[in-house]
Amino acid sequence: MTLYIKCNILRLLGFSKIMGGVYMHNKVLIVEDDSDIVELLRLYLESNNYITKDASDGIVALNLLKEEEFDIALVDIMLPKMDGYSLIKEVRKFSNIPIIIISAKTADMDKVLGLKLGADAYITKPFNPLEVIAYVEAILRRFLKLGTGVLADVYKVGNLSLEMDKYILRKEEEIIPLTSTEMKMMVMFMQNPNRVFTKSQIYEYINGDYCDSDDNTMMVHISNLRSKIESDPANPKYILTVRGLGYKLVAYEEK
Repeated sequence: MTLYIKCNILRLLGFSKIMGGVYMHNKVLIVEDDSDIVELLRLYLESNNYITKDASDGIVALNLLKEEEFDIALVDIMLPKMDGYSLIKEVRKFSNIPIIIISAKTADMDKVLGLKLGADAYITKPFNPLEVIAYVEAILRRFLKLGTGVLADVYKVGNLSLEMDKYILRKEEEIIPLTSTEMKMMVMFMQNPNRVFTKSQIYEYINGDYCDSDDNTMMVHISNLRSKIESDPANPKYILTVRGLGYKLVAYEEK
């Protein structure tokens, strides 16, 4: 039985109701050269009221992201013309769109590289489509909530200021470019200066459920943040490690 037939059987069995469609009409770009995987992702996403568009190579995807507005992108690594790593690197020059990598590359070094380049999550193939939907919903929930006006307009901690209405982090007057995941983490830290957060608390805040295997992912995100806001990332003054507990943000002011 082909994947296409299986997908239509799933549709007839009512799988369109599984996740409830929390985000009506958010637009998702699927960057994948395997048509069966594209069809599977499209089925589950559209069944949950997402609008989808797909690109089968990195160059087409890059042009689409420059020309159109998308809320999130699902990106494979092994793509024709431009691989997923190169695509993410280029996208981060002009956009902070949430990006989820979906790849057959399972080595830790591949995951670390993807996250360091600016991806917000990394899912390995073969994958459960429901897991993908859950990641999409969790990331968009955090990403979109930042601009609702529910939170304060500006948070200030030491030399850092977070402008919620513009979705901008500044260090003194310098704008610090952040990915959506890094921004979620900074919102959490800046709302709670001097509070210690465990790795599991941070991960649950940005992505939902936590398991021990997510430790490396969390350490990469912390490392990325430090590289952007610290003058000397090897000797951090803002995001401090509390040995045996987790991390906290302190009000450090550079001279």
